Amino acid sequence: MAFYTYVSISGEGKVLRFSMDPSDGSLELLGETAAPGRPAPMAASPDRRFVYVGRRDDLEVSSYALDAATGDLELVGTAGLESDPCYMSTDRAGRYLLSAYYNAGHAAVHAIGDDGAAAGPPVEWVATGTGAHCFQTDPTNRYGYVPHIAAGPGPNAIFQFRFDGNTGRITPNDPPRVSPENPDGPRHFCFHPSRDIIYVSNEQGCSVTGYNLDPATGGLSPFQTLSTLPEGFEERNSCSQIQITPNGKYVYAPNRGHNSIAGFAVGDDGRLTALGQTPAEAVPRAFGIDPTGSYLYSAGLESGRLAAFRIDDATGGLERIATYDVGEGPMWVLAVEV
Repeated sequence: MAFYTYVSISGEGKVLRFSMDPSDGSLELLGETAAPGRPAPMAASPDRRFVYVGRRDDLEVSSYALDAATGDLELVGTAGLESDPCYMSTDRAGRYLLSAYYNAGHAAVHAIGDDGAAAGPPVEWVATGTGAHCFQTDPTNRYGYVPHIAAGPGPNAIFQFRFDGNTGRITPNDPPRVSPENPDGPRHFCFHPSRDIIYVSNEQGCSVTGYNLDPATGGLSPFQTLSTLPEGFEERNSCSQIQITPNGKYVYAPNRGHNSIAGFAVGDDGRLTALGQTPAEAVPRAFGIDPTGSYLYSAGLESGRLAAFRIDDATGGLERIATYDVGEGPMWVLAVEV
């Protein structure tokens, strides 16, 4: 097995390729792949044979074949997009590329060909609302969710869809959305690996909310919300991404403003316990957890550096073990095992 970490550098039009040593979490720069036009969101296919990069200025998605032996990315296709994407993922079967569009207020589905390349035009281009920020299907591949933040005209809701894995079509679920009681602004989410639960980072609320997922209907219902900030902090802040360790023991969500990574322990019932905050690079917009669940890599959008942390499996604590200069405007961190 080989471990690779990819970082999109939006200000320099490239994707950096690193190898990761699972024994100590150290990264070795292997090279870079040109990706002009402000590359930002990235996604890997379920079998990790392909990587997709959204290029926000060029309004395109580039599809790459991943060489398992070297980590190299070989371009296999480029497709035009209707607007600039802020998030990408594939459905659970790897047949469709899902994307969310903050400014355009849409969610899209593109078919993926046998060659691994995403193709246009989209199978679906669905108007949702300003601030659409994420799009993923659930582990059964029958339901999809698109959270929307609360800033400006954002609807402050998670849109719920039924997903057809054969056609890529999405239709509103019943109910079609779930909304926080407060203007929390749901942004990104992750699935618990063994429970019918998702955890959502709230951009404006600076918090994390746990939702139960009804596997029979696909409906979400909130059961807990915890702050990502220390008590008494009143300066400007917003949450960004959220991820859970592969073993389901810990959840992490960065703070932009406080410039920290909030940690949470996951109980046997799925409820969270706050672990506090670990200092991070300035404006930690993007981060990734390696497939072993032992290391976390957080990119500072303003600092241009990537911080590597060791995750203490017993406590969930983060220990910074290295810092890497990566370039102007790191926007996404993608860690894979092949």
